[in-house]
Amino acid sequence: MNKLVDQISELLCSAFTAAGYDASYGKATISNRPDLCEYQCNGAMAAAKAYKKAPIAIANDVVAQLSHEAFESVEAVAPGFINLKLTPAYLCAYLEQMRSAERFGVPRQEPPRTIVVDYGGANVAKPLHVGHLRPAVIGEALCRMERYVGNKVIGDVHLGDWGLQMGLIVEGVRERYPDLPYFDDSYTGEYPSQAPFTISELEEIYPAASARSKVDPAFSARAHEATYRLQKGQRGYAALREHIMNVSIADLRKNYEALDVHYTLWKGESDADPYIMPMIEKMRADGFAVESQGALVVEVQTEEDTKQVPPCILLKSDGAALYATTDLATLVQREQDFHPDKVLYVVDKRQALHFEQVFRTAYKTGIVRPETELKFLGFGTMNGKDGKPFKTRDGGVMRLENFVADITDTVRQRIAQNQVIPPEKMDQTAHQIAIAALKYGDLSNLATKDYVFDIERFTSFEGNTGPYLLYTIVRIGSIMTKYGGDVSGLALRPAESALEKDLQLVLSRFADQLLLAVRDSTPNVLCAYCYELAGAANRFYHDVRILQEPDEARRQGYLALLDMTRRMLLTCIDLLGFSAPEQM
Repeated sequence: MNKLVDQISELLCSAFTAAGYDASYGKATISNRPDLCEYQCNGAMAAAKAYKKAPIAIANDVVAQLSHEAFESVEAVAPGFINLKLTPAYLCAYLEQMRSAERFGVPRQEPPRTIVVDYGGANVAKPLHVGHLRPAVIGEALCRMERYVGNKVIGDVHLGDWGLQMGLIVEGVRERYPDLPYFDDSYTGEYPSQAPFTISELEEIYPAASARSKVDPAFSARAHEATYRLQKGQRGYAALREHIMNVSIADLRKNYEALDVHYTLWKGESDADPYIMPMIEKMRADGFAVESQGALVVEVQTEEDTKQVPPCILLKSDGAALYATTDLATLVQREQDFHPDKVLYVVDKRQALHFEQVFRTAYKTGIVRPETELKFLGFGTMNGKDGKPFKTRDGGVMRLENFVADITDTVRQRIAQNQVIPPEKMDQTAHQIAIAALKYGDLSNLATKDYVFDIERFTSFEGNTGPYLLYTIVRIGSIMTKYGGDVSGLALRPAESALEKDLQLVLSRFADQLLLAVRDSTPNVLCAYCYELAGAANRFYHDVRILQEPDEARRQGYLALLDMTRRMLLTCIDLLGFSAPEQM
């Protein structure tokens, strides 16, 4: 179904044509002055120059042609605005269409696009920390929003599982367990099916090995040799690496699933390795890859650049590949596997230059088609109240699971005071509310900006917070429970009060705000809509005695409106990546 603003625009286009002006000027927008009108059109201002006529005169000509059942009032206002208010009946009829339409009438992307979202970036054998929160939360919301509008989305965690870190882990394991068969080159039997270490041990091994390599040249040399042998496919090291991956991924899955974050692919840098040398050889043959001070590079500077853009280095002078090499090879693999229309990277904004070089190289060398959209969404830092990157009290990097546990404990203390949650549901309810607080606190900020995580404010049940949205949903659910009847067949009624109409207007704008959030990859736009909808619902709820309303038809209309509001809020929070409990 057409969006409401598009239906109004069609009526305006007809009016402009009937008044003797080009239809292209008849574009409606949601009013930025809701105290004056609900929709507005500024087309007369733009038409004034073309027709050499005062904009207010054009606006009056158009208003004279706008006699339609959709409008309660139409007014031309100096210097040339056209202000519009809808009739309650027209608005109600539109909402009834929305209620019965799939996805509340949000139009599907036609044709659907194939989109790869690269988000997560966790490293194997290392615990997730608070720095991994933003890419996971933002990327998951983007995936959900893109799927909702009909696109095929592949979410890839893109693990850090290659390079020297793997050699360090191998040598760290050897130091602890030197007699394991993986280190015996003469061993020809089957390797054990169970890993010789736990995730807790792995998380000790890697930092210890990394620290030792900085002060022990012999150990560092062995780690480099282990990395080389691993990448050449040495049998024992390959088997050990499989254990490292299995143990790490099982732990990562558990932690991501606790955040309600779910990936389509669990690929890593290692999956791109087979594509590197063929890609480089093709770049050499095509004349794109050239020697520069011993390194192999692709020049990406253009005549249009006003600042220096360094070349993209494929191989260092010692022949080692870099992150750019791996990212380009990953694009080769994604093009082969998915032929994507768009690849979206949700990565720390400090990587902007790196991805600028990678994207330019990918287009220049033909790794991706010219029409493929490569987009970098660089996110800002989550900071503590001191304005610095979030740390533990002793100044260390906080593990993500500990961070979530702290928020959950805070929420548990809040809801325990209300004494409405049964003990057996306390943990689940506290976790749901904590995830809402965490995710909404992050997503309500523009992704590219730094923000301060204030645990007291973000877990509050009042204000612009995730728990406030959940409380609104639970409150409406409580009304439905008290009503006791089936509300799905109840009919909406034209609004009889300003607050009732305001709620209906906000509901009608769901598609506008969601499509804007999808277009610009800005979940904060959807968050703002959720908050506006929850606010309108609460104001309506406080103003109207719903269940005590003596007029049955009016009462049923109220219940139908609240039911639609609840369904839409549930849809919105699901798109943002969290859910609502039954009680709060």
